Amino acid sequence: MTSKVSLPTQTTIVDVAIVGSGFGGLCMAIKLREAGNDNFVILEKGNDVGGTWRDNSYPGAACDVQSHMYSFSFEGKADWSKRYAPWHEIQQYILDTTAKYGIRPFIRFNTEVTGAHFDESTGLWTVNTGTGQTVVARHFVLASGPLHVPAIPKIKGIENFKGKVFHSAQWDHNYDLTGKNVVSIGTGGSAIQYVPEIAPQVKQLYVFQRTPAWVIPRDERTYWGIEKAVFAKLPMLRKLHRARLYWSNESRVWPIFNPAIAEGLQKLAEMFIKIQVKDKALAKKLTPDYTIGCKRVLISNKYYPTFNRKNVELVTDGILEVKENSIVTKDGVTRPADCIIFGTGFIVDPRIYMKDFPCTGLTGHNLVDDWKEGAEAYYGISVTGYPNMYQLVGPNTALGHNSIIFMIEAQVNYILDCMKTLKAQGADYANIKASVQQSFNEKVQANMKGTVWSSGCASWYQQDNGKNFTIWPWSTWKYWLETRKINQDDYVWVKCENQISSRKKQATTTH
Repeated sequence: MTSKVSLPTQTTIVDVAIVGSGFGGLCMAIKLREAGNDNFVILEKGNDVGGTWRDNSYPGAACDVQSHMYSFSFEGKADWSKRYAPWHEIQQYILDTTAKYGIRPFIRFNTEVTGAHFDESTGLWTVNTGTGQTVVARHFVLASGPLHVPAIPKIKGIENFKGKVFHSAQWDHNYDLTGKNVVSIGTGGSAIQYVPEIAPQVKQLYVFQRTPAWVIPRDERTYWGIEKAVFAKLPMLRKLHRARLYWSNESRVWPIFNPAIAEGLQKLAEMFIKIQVKDKALAKKLTPDYTIGCKRVLISNKYYPTFNRKNVELVTDGILEVKENSIVTKDGVTRPADCIIFGTGFIVDPRIYMKDFPCTGLTGHNLVDDWKEGAEAYYGISVTGYPNMYQLVGPNTALGHNSIIFMIEAQVNYILDCMKTLKAQGADYANIKASVQQSFNEKVQANMKGTVWSSGCASWYQQDNGKNFTIWPWSTWKYWLETRKINQDDYVWVKCENQISSRKKQATTTH
């Protein structure tokens, strides 16, 4: 089996270097193996596979996409326990899939990538790591995803706090919240899940809200034993169930593209709040003032009723400072605190979380500089100036209505076609044409106009100047249709004169 090759200089030569072992990295690896390519390595900064689902183990953590859709199409699972799987079940699915397809031997754990540089004389990427190891690869796949760097707000006096502080993605399960005064900052996707779970346990829970989120009912239920048995016995029925979920989710794009429809659904969401929250003034504070869908829509049956509890207070005043054992708001009120939990999400703008990650491509191309005005790519995959570099869940490929794994599979298929075509062309690297990328992104931004995403709110979908660099503004089937096969004319195909054949001859190829 051809595989990675260790050189005396701690350098490994492979065909493909993959960063990250979450859903994206694993899908890339599995499909490479299916294509007969075992000459790859996965560089993972954590100590196990799973990415987001390895890290986010907070109470109540679960997916907001149905279990049968939030899984690989080629690796169905008949016995999901619930319609929306909890984090540990998803993580177990990832572990099982990793084992089934024999991916673990290709992964280097606790190996954080610190930089990547393209050599146009050889057509190869040199990937540096924090361990001092170097990987040289023909193809470089960034599968780290956007949800892996916790966003920690800067709060005056936080360094003086004597209690416990942690982010929801770094939950300290050894810390007992029982009987504690707990401050939860943020009301995003993580907070609306853990807040209802910890409320009965703590003495007092202060939920700090800057901007309320639209939270709609979750059509939650467990799968019956007979359903699991039928899905296992008759895989086609499971696939039909998945297809039904897919098209049901896909129908959600209509309110997104038509704010008038969204406003109609918003009335139902407002009724949901009024029914679940007894105090009218409190219900008003929990009701957003922006069009539903402009920010991520959250789903929960437990979040709003939590505010009916006597030991839960919604705080909408800004934080003035943190003291040794308390937190003070701008209205002068001091609240005792034993623990502060940041439910503040992640840094999703690559200009920020990649600022200490030098990535250079063709002469004159530095990724942070090229993305100074905002991250852009071609179908979120290829970036002009960075040949043979591919992204999974790159700019403008995230979703607000369906499963991101559907997008990942389409992207992996496209990348494999790029690799196949490069070999057929007898070229060493392919660079997406700048004009093609520019034209594509102009269409992306033009299609944002008139949608709920451009209806006036500020969200993590946008960068500081308001540009939406996150969301795919069409149907997912359109993305699949347009990425089934590459258009060779979109790329410049280059054969390098200077090769490293002498170095390759020095290397052995045993796995």
